[in-house]
Amino acid sequence: MIRLQEDLDWECYRLYGLIADDLADPQWEARDLPVALGERAFEIVLARKMRDDGLHTTWFERHRSTPITELPAHWPADYRSLVERRIAAIEENPKIALIEQPEYKRRWNDTPWAEKVTAALHSWLLDRLESYFDFDGRMNDAGTPTAQVEMGLISVAKLADVAAKDAQFRAVGTLYRDGNDDFDGSKLVAELVAAESVPLLSVLRYKPSGLDKRTAWERTWDLQRREDAIDARATVNSILIGDWSPQTDDGVSPLTPNQAKVLKQHLVDPNNPQPIPVPPKYKPADFLPGPFWRLRGGLDVPKERWVSFPHCEGADGLPPVAWAGCDHLQLAKAVAAEYVRVQEDEGGRGDPRLAPLLAGLVQLLPWLRQWHNEVDPEYGMPMSDYFEGFVQDEAKEMGKTVEEVRGWTPPAKAKGGRRKRT
Repeated sequence: MIRLQEDLDWECYRLYGLIADDLADPQWEARDLPVALGERAFEIVLARKMRDDGLHTTWFERHRSTPITELPAHWPADYRSLVERRIAAIEENPKIALIEQPEYKRRWNDTPWAEKVTAALHSWLLDRLESYFDFDGRMNDAGTPTAQVEMGLISVAKLADVAAKDAQFRAVGTLYRDGNDDFDGSKLVAELVAAESVPLLSVLRYKPSGLDKRTAWERTWDLQRREDAIDARATVNSILIGDWSPQTDDGVSPLTPNQAKVLKQHLVDPNNPQPIPVPPKYKPADFLPGPFWRLRGGLDVPKERWVSFPHCEGADGLPPVAWAGCDHLQLAKAVAAEYVRVQEDEGGRGDPRLAPLLAGLVQLLPWLRQWHNEVDPEYGMPMSDYFEGFVQDEAKEMGKTVEEVRGWTPPAKAKGGRRKRT
């Protein structure tokens, strides 16, 4: 393919009148001669400039090819002669020299086959692990649930136990581990999950600059929710009584469409009409080390497969995870269930895992109000109200306000090193 591409290039140069000589290979169809990256005429010229003129280029490094200054000895004499004539054309014809540059040549830098195989195996293993959480069949064409675990938080150790009983996972894992059928399944599952997980708590995924941007995004979301509430109040049957202004709005009375429009213009500043500001995009430097930037990007769009809960580690020493495919209510129920389990079955009310779990619930409250505010028939109230009450009660038991729970930060790491003698 590389050799045929070269012939097409040189044939086009002649057809467009850039060269008079026919420098396409007359034996192009019958010749069985692979040409490797680094062996094209312009690449040999490039390599000679590196040797003779000190030219610096990353072309060969980027394409995993070796620069050569002499034509391959295994080429037939007629093909060697043809390429020498192409090299002479590059060196003597300024028009050809302009075109026969790396910027205008097909790169042919395909991913090596071994890397493609590894990537395919990696993707299959991830899909298989995630299929253990498919509670509603969304991950397969048949729409058949394939869940092997219960809805909720699960330890990586338990997930590895499920994978250990899966013959197909073990078979593909063996290939992924270079044919080693005695690979450490727990270690593999931990690696796979860690690479595709993002913590629920913002403080565990952003640096200070990222937290500032997150605050700006939350402010925008709050204003948008207030916009929605204003739209819900707007009705053409509303009757304007007395003087009305954004400053005198009571927040509950029906609004005319024009009043709603005016009120939305004053959301940011009651005294100054202006649009809701566009929050800033994130940058890699805004995220803590880990896969978070790769999985979220500049707009912080969730693309992870699992939600992780650092500082809530169980017996395996790894943070539990929940499926990122859960909606906010399912995730809130899972976090609350883990909170109760830790409190009642393990560490009691003093367990340090309770604070980050409760902080996660606080972070979910706005989304519960937005998407799950209908009355639940089992609880007889909106689930947003239920969890808001749960958070308030548990925060009180901790001796904290809800805002103090929201502001939870991970404990500082102990500094190493020897103590100085006194």
